Amino acid sequence: MIDTLAPDPATATPRPAPAAATPRSAQDEAERAAALARMKRFATGLLIAMTVVFVIARAFENRHPWVGYVRATAEAAMVGALADWFAVTALFKHPLGLPIPHTAIIPNRKDDIGRGLGTFVQGNFLSGPVLAEKIRSLQIADRIADHLTDPANAERLAATAGDAIRAVAEVLRDEDVAPAVEEMIDARLRALPAAPLAARMLEAAVEDGHHQVLLDTLLKGTARMVDKNRDLLRQRLDRESPWWVPDAVDDRIFTKLYDGMQRFLEDVASDPDHEVRGHIDERARALVEELRDSPEMAARGEEIKAQLLENPALRTWSASLWTDLKGAMVDASADPDSELRRRLADGIVRFGETLRADPELRAKIDRGIERAVIYLLEQYRDEVADLISGTVARWDAEDASRRIELQVGRDLQYIRINGTVVGGLAGLVIFTISRHLF
Repeated sequence: MIDTLAPDPATATPRPAPAAATPRSAQDEAERAAALARMKRFATGLLIAMTVVFVIARAFENRHPWVGYVRATAEAAMVGALADWFAVTALFKHPLGLPIPHTAIIPNRKDDIGRGLGTFVQGNFLSGPVLAEKIRSLQIADRIADHLTDPANAERLAATAGDAIRAVAEVLRDEDVAPAVEEMIDARLRALPAAPLAARMLEAAVEDGHHQVLLDTLLKGTARMVDKNRDLLRQRLDRESPWWVPDAVDDRIFTKLYDGMQRFLEDVASDPDHEVRGHIDERARALVEELRDSPEMAARGEEIKAQLLENPALRTWSASLWTDLKGAMVDASADPDSELRRRLADGIVRFGETLRADPELRAKIDRGIERAVIYLLEQYRDEVADLISGTVARWDAEDASRRIELQVGRDLQYIRINGTVVGGLAGLVIFTISRHLF
């Protein structure tokens, strides 16, 4: 009595296949179907019970007048149960399979329901004031701060960021990226003035005394080089000396020159206030001024820079820079103990602490999120309504009816139960009044 007539499989119109259900949704659907079936059996059982009571009461009513009250109650309960069964069933199908007008409301008016639902959501849920009030109540910035300051969450976010970096690096093709990186580096270096940069570097070195460290290294290296090539220098003196100068004289001259040079180098190296060091300081500072102000030095710096940029070794290095950088990023992003991952996690925690301690920043983030959501809402609220109505329109009528019945059908069965009880009570009251008044 409650189910519709089954369609003939041979003549039934093929229906679109429903969307694949996830294991969780399939389990939830099965649980809802079982609960709905139990409520239907209970409501139907109550109707059958009232029918049995009515039949028995009707049989004994003539011999026991008081049984009339029971019969009237059961009769009215049957009427109420049948009326509410018809009303509930008519929402989802034709009762008893009969094409009674204004039944099977949901399958027949599915598209209208979808449009109405989309309009309802658009007008009542996707309105700016409603969403703005909800966003303010959520205090999103506070929640972000609490989430980010947890080291475990920061590590998970760092791992996610590492996975994203690795995915992007692996997707990008080397033949596309490497030339762009090389061109970017070349353009940046060519746009950078060489002479002023050299002036700043040299000035910083002079201020910190690094040029003296370089001089110490140079002096020690020169002393070692002279000592290592002593025999070669002596031979050179022989070639340069006149033939008539005795070798003994050449030996004395060479020894004196050699010892004097070594002592000079040692004196300069061991005396931080040596005159030579002062001259070098003066010359270095003068060179800084020339590099900063001299057009000739600027032109010379640009010329040297251009020669360096055209050097094959430098171009080979810049061409391979992306490959090396990519490999380093992929390795570091995959290693939980890498410096990259640690710095990402530490940076996330620091940002969370800063956000927690700065109410103005939190307010700014909340306002930004609110404006972004409202902007997206204004741009796409019509598309959301169309998405809802379009999705419902694509549903198969019977499948849509089944889906909706699974969601609300169990509660609707209470209408049948309440109709049975209320109908019975109403019948009892009406019968009682009629017996005493008429």
